[in-house]
Amino acid sequence: MKIRPYAFRYVAAFVLLASSVSAPAALLSPLAPQPDWSTIGQYVGTITAADFERLLRQVYVPDGSWREWISISPTEALITPRPGAAPIALPLASPGTTPKAPPRFWKDRTARSPVPGRPLAGLRIAIDPGHLGGSYAKMEARWFRIGNSRPVQEGEMTLMVAKLLKQQLESMGAEVWLTRTRNGPTTPLRPGSLRKVAAGSLREEGVVPSGKRLQDETERLFYRVGEIRNRARMVNGHIRPDLVVCLHFNAEEWGDPARPSLTDKNHLHLLLSGNISREELLHEDERHTMLVKLLGGTHAAELGASEAVARSLASATGLEPFVYHGTKGIPASSNPYLWIRNLLANRLFECPVVYCEPYVMNSRAVFNRVQMGDYQGRRNVGGSQLPSIYREYADAVAQGLADYYGSR
Repeated sequence: MKIRPYAFRYVAAFVLLASSVSAPAALLSPLAPQPDWSTIGQYVGTITAADFERLLRQVYVPDGSWREWISISPTEALITPRPGAAPIALPLASPGTTPKAPPRFWKDRTARSPVPGRPLAGLRIAIDPGHLGGSYAKMEARWFRIGNSRPVQEGEMTLMVAKLLKQQLESMGAEVWLTRTRNGPTTPLRPGSLRKVAAGSLREEGVVPSGKRLQDETERLFYRVGEIRNRARMVNGHIRPDLVVCLHFNAEEWGDPARPSLTDKNHLHLLLSGNISREELLHEDERHTMLVKLLGGTHAAELGASEAVARSLASATGLEPFVYHGTKGIPASSNPYLWIRNLLANRLFECPVVYCEPYVMNSRAVFNRVQMGDYQGRRNVGGSQLPSIYREYADAVAQGLADYYGSR
């Protein structure tokens, strides 16, 4: 992103202050690049102190640990990039004034005019089909099978939904990209190249890096970290959309994937970026990406779009809302389907994200629908005439996005 002229004199001082004191080596999360703190200087005057603190308290770091790294006065925020480093001074919008627009590659819905019959005209959307599928489904623990039944593989299922959704959104006027178009990884990384990183990750957790535990960590870093970081590079650097739609299916514990346990539970929720814990905030890259999301103004758009999609999915599926217990997720609003959670994908994508988690794959109802595959029209499913689960999912997301972006 380019630095706007009005911010130049602040950015020069910003960089000088940030680099004037040598600092200890950064604590980074696995495979994270060293963040460029000079980018924060682009947000001079784009937010008031009240809004900055409100978003930190209510959305991004509700446990209050942000105070260890950020202090806020009515006129500026002082941000410490790492222990022992000089603080970065970010001038804030004066109270009672209109903040400047933050520099960002994505457009808010107010920046475009819907066309009759084409509610998504001019909108750029990236669809992220969760997980890998194919020969990697078992490695990423997104596979189970009962006897000779059709295997349930989340990565393949999300790709089916993504392709159907792409057609729907394009028919409404949107430009649409998929972060992957086939089963398998987009990253060139493979588990065998990640042993050193995996060993360091385990040591940070206090685990001896050896044997199966080390192998499991190399695989986790491959499919859950390296892959998502590569998709984020595509989204932020190449596609640069107005919105990312992350497609997933949920699950309850199913035990042995060859002899899975089915359940009657079936639910729905959507996830928004935030709720970073003190332990997570110790990673310099997580502090930086959190600030990019906050200062970029993504939360309001993320909340609005997610509320519309949640309403549409709840209406189409009749699913009850999933409820988080403990501190992993916090409510995003009065809408019971929306939760705030710190996930790598919704944190790394710099534009608003609608992150969908409908259906429990190992519920009896969903398992039976997966066995029916994709089909057009409606069929008898347990006494009800229903579309294929993939079309129901895609149609509901498309309708929710049309409701949000097609209205003003």
